[in-house]
Amino acid sequence: MKSLDNKVVVITGAGSGIGRALALKTASKGARLALSDWDTDGLGETSSLVKAAGQEPRTDKLDVRDRAAMAAYATSVAEEFGVVNAIINNAGITVHGNFVDVTYEQFERVIDVDFWGVVNGTKEFLPHLIESGDGHVVNISSIFGLHGMPGQTSYNAAKFAVRGFTESLRMEMMIAKYPVQVTSVHPGGIKTNIVRNAEAAGEEDLEALNELFDKVLANTSAEKAADIIVRGILKNKGKVLVGPDAFVIDKLIRLAGPNYQRVLATTSDLAQKRAAKGRDK
Repeated sequence: MKSLDNKVVVITGAGSGIGRALALKTASKGARLALSDWDTDGLGETSSLVKAAGQEPRTDKLDVRDRAAMAAYATSVAEEFGVVNAIINNAGITVHGNFVDVTYEQFERVIDVDFWGVVNGTKEFLPHLIESGDGHVVNISSIFGLHGMPGQTSYNAAKFAVRGFTESLRMEMMIAKYPVQVTSVHPGGIKTNIVRNAEAAGEEDLEALNELFDKVLANTSAEKAADIIVRGILKNKGKVLVGPDAFVIDKLIRLAGPNYQRVLATTSDLAQKRAAKGRDK
């Protein structure tokens, strides 16, 4: 896929953040869009922005965990547009807190949205992508799909799973010689609302974590992230790192091996304590 002009692109989690930025970026490249989100208000705002940019997107409220709903959605999109060229599985949530405090329900919800949502979207749209003759699967993993992080056991589990699933799928498409490219995306700290919209487990201090994320970790805008992702798609990259922190972490893991865990555990603990101390002043 060398161009998005007149290509049909499906984006989940398009109501805000990276999903919204991807909708605007792909629209600017001439793509025809099918956008979905659980948040109808946010999705409506994204739709208005895309319309203002000169495109008329299809929008649907969709729970990516609902396999039957995803199947019906894929069929409906294919029937309406006549073809589907790309699926960007972007919808995601997180829970903050140590594993001893995370409930089964919280853990399962993250896995269901962040991993099974990707599987469901890929499974239902893949036949249409193959049929298009020029298809692309784009799965949004995370920098936390490259390394573990304290307080993020469920998110880590889901994003590592997305990475492994996507890499395996890419190889299957190569072997079968299907006309479908596959890309795994690993954003670092992106200026979105994922932390503010997160659940807390136990006595996790979300306010301090939000401050830490905004002031220290979120180094890349959603718009810049979308630009990097789209360039990666058009270059058929199997792995796309987004943000300077993603590149640093990727190199650290390669050089340090498992020892990176001690480094990140120490720095994470110090950063959270500093953020909490600053908030209490």
